[in-house]
Amino acid sequence: MKFKCIALINFLVLQCLAILGVSKGFDFFYFVQQWPGSYCDSDKSSCCYPTTGKPAADFSIHGLWPNYRNGSYPQNCDPNNPFNESETSDLISSMRRNWPSLSCPSSSGESFWSHEWEKHGTCSESLLDQHSYFQTALTLRQQTNVLQSLKSAGIIPDGGSYSLANIKDAIKNGTGYTPWIECNEDSSGNSQLNQVYLCVDSSGSNLIECPVFPKGKCGSEIEFPTF
Repeated sequence: MKFKCIALINFLVLQCLAILGVSKGFDFFYFVQQWPGSYCDSDKSSCCYPTTGKPAADFSIHGLWPNYRNGSYPQNCDPNNPFNESETSDLISSMRRNWPSLSCPSSSGESFWSHEWEKHGTCSESLLDQHSYFQTALTLRQQTNVLQSLKSAGIIPDGGSYSLANIKDAIKNGTGYTPWIECNEDSSGNSQLNQVYLCVDSSGSNLIECPVFPKGKCGSEIEFPTF
């Protein structure tokens, strides 16, 4: 009977937190950056440049995603806190440069940012409000500079193939932390560098070694396409 009462109390507490819009806890963030050349090379019909024009040939932000150490993650934590562009008005120009959408149809990015905030950002809202969430991601983008780390190791987006181990080592040497590399395939079925995952502590302030990596794998040699 005692255990049933405790379980009921825990259930009621969680329901109250949900009603109040309080985000559940999480353990760390994945900070995910995407290479635009690989996104567009995998399916050119699904690649549309933003209305502001072709983005720079550099890694762009995909998202800042709260995660648990067991590999699962929270999502859509607060439907009562939708994306509000006015809360990030001073960041919009930087977001358009560093966090562009390449999905079709072409857009200025608002729908992409809205998706990222509502699916992922709301799950960290107890620590980061909307402005802080996007500012944190922009700061991490500047701090990590993945492309420069790769170029310093002679790894450039020239359409050539590079060792996956060398790519990881280059990014670790540049950032100080071990990345996880996500690959996709081009139209010919060749594996290519698509996204780079780095881990950040739950405050969003410090890079950390990843407690757990996502699932998936790349070949030992992967292409780094042009853009």
